Amino acid sequence: MSNETSSAVIEVRPARTSDVKAIRHIIDTYALERRLLSKETVTLYESVQEFTVAVQGEQVVGCGALHILWEDLAEVRTLAVDDAMRGRGVGHAILEHIIERAHEVGVARIFCLTFETEFFGRHGFEAIEGTPVAPEIYSQLLHSYDQGIAEFLDLESVKPNTLGNTRMLKIL
Repeated sequence: MSNETSSAVIEVRPARTSDVKAIRHIIDTYALERRLLSKETVTLYESVQEFTVAVQGEQVVGCGALHILWEDLAEVRTLAVDDAMRGRGVGHAILEHIIERAHEVGVARIFCLTFETEFFGRHGFEAIEGTPVAPEIYSQLLHSYDQGIAEFLDLESVKPNTLGNTRMLKIL
C-alpha cells in the first residue's frame, strides 16, 4: 500500500528486523513525552512480526502493531509517527493497514489505550469503560505474562491505565 504526500511516496508494509532501530527511536520520542509506554529493544525484536511501518525512501517514519489478545480481540499498540511527518496521513495509513490485518486474522474487535481519541474516533473507535470480555475469557487472560494484557485487565499487578489515557474499542 502506498500513500502520496507532498514530497514523496509513503510505503506501508510489515516491519522487518532491520526496522527495529528506527521503531525504537520513534517510540523513545513519544515515551519521553509520556504519550507511549517505552518498550525494551528485545521486546521489539520479539514482536517485530506484529508491527507495520510507514517508510519514506529508506527511512521509517511511523509504526504501529496489532497484538492478538483472544480469538476475537486484538489491541492496536505503539502507533506513532515521526513528528516531522505528523498531519500527512501516515498514522491513518498505518492504522488502516492494522485494521485490514485484523480482518485477515479473524479478529472481530480491536481496542486501544490512547490520548488521540479524535484520531481513533475518526476510524470508528469509541470510548469504553471496563474490560470488554466475558468473565470466562477474563479468567483465561489472567494466565498471560504480557504487561499490556495486565493493563487491559486493570490488574493490581500493574498500575491501572498507566498514562491516564482513554480505552477505546472498534467493532469490525
